[in-house]
Amino acid sequence: MTTVQEWDRPVGDANGVYADGIVPVSLILVDTDEGVTGVGIGPHVELDGVFAAIEGEDPRAVTTLYDRMLRQTFKAGHAGAVFGTIGALDTALWDIKAQLAGEPLWRLLGGRDRRVPAYASGLDIALTDDELVSAYEVYARYGLRAAKLKGGLDIDRDRHRLALVREVLTEAGHGRRPGLMLDVNEAWTRKQAIRHVRELERTLDLTWIEEPVRRWDAEGLAVVGRGIRASVATGENLTGLEQYRPLLAAGAVDIVQAAAVWGVTHFLRVSALAHAHDLPVSPIGNIPVALLHAATSVPNHMASELQDLRPPLGVSVDLHVEGGAFCLGDSPGLGLTVDEDLIRGLTRRPGTRSADGPGVRPEQAGRRLLAASDHGHAAQDHLLTPLVVDGRLVVDGQRRTPR
Repeated sequence: MTTVQEWDRPVGDANGVYADGIVPVSLILVDTDEGVTGVGIGPHVELDGVFAAIEGEDPRAVTTLYDRMLRQTFKAGHAGAVFGTIGALDTALWDIKAQLAGEPLWRLLGGRDRRVPAYASGLDIALTDDELVSAYEVYARYGLRAAKLKGGLDIDRDRHRLALVREVLTEAGHGRRPGLMLDVNEAWTRKQAIRHVRELERTLDLTWIEEPVRRWDAEGLAVVGRGIRASVATGENLTGLEQYRPLLAAGAVDIVQAAAVWGVTHFLRVSALAHAHDLPVSPIGNIPVALLHAATSVPNHMASELQDLRPPLGVSVDLHVEGGAFCLGDSPGLGLTVDEDLIRGLTRRPGTRSADGPGVRPEQAGRRLLAASDHGHAAQDHLLTPLVVDGRLVVDGQRRTPR
């Protein structure tokens, strides 16, 4: 099923904007006749085919079932949205496993501290100055002292907006220097990235620059990293350890990221790979709740992305934010509850996918001679509602059905 995140303001990045602030959120639920339901957040692409890999298996064997799903997609490949389907099912299985054990997932995975450090991320490229300040004042009231802004279209504008947020967080932190990050979503060439970040670093202390060039450009990311003082962060769009290896081998990444949509097992493996290179990891996503649980158990977690302070419509989460951190609850599993009746009755839905939304790379990306004049404010209505297919998982004679 699909619900929505209502931001009540435009959200987006250098590639485009959801003008109405309504963002689709796909859910996969795995029911049991015993009353246990596992929840995964992610696409339903090729769900029927992927689910065939785990049908009839015991869901408590999560990591081996994850590998079965990867093998199921061997010929066509497991990149892109299909990897998200694998991740959503993987997350639902971890949820089931922890619920059956009667423990929150963070405890089952070996976490000791339920607090997960966070940074604010407002998807804010379309906001006016006043709107930007107001948004980060709210984050600051929850104790957040680090922020990641969206940019990459106009370096002067980026500098101005980063300075505004720096002022908000500095005041909230009683003069303590805040953490500032900029995410340009692969909008630049190598030379643009070095030139623009160096310009910013004349007056700002950037913690990291995120996805300054294309995600797979190991040489380019390494070149950028050597040419600037800020760390280079990337990885949220990489869909397999084989895609991380060239970047790590080239010294191309300083902050290793993993998207919540790719699942718990993926994050644990990425974290181990990064740890072997003495690099920190940082989960990415609007509601990265599953990775928050997993982050408590890895030695190299730095901070997790906090986007909207509210969950999607029809979804409740056993966690709260205080003191600049997510605080996980004690509910067994992920602590996610889904109100299916409320979601089915939703009248507000995202529109059909447009040709210039955040999910579509602009024609001029990486080839802009001058700063963009519209700052990505064009109205967007996009993202097709994902296909939902039935599937069954039998465990100890009990049926589990994703939907």
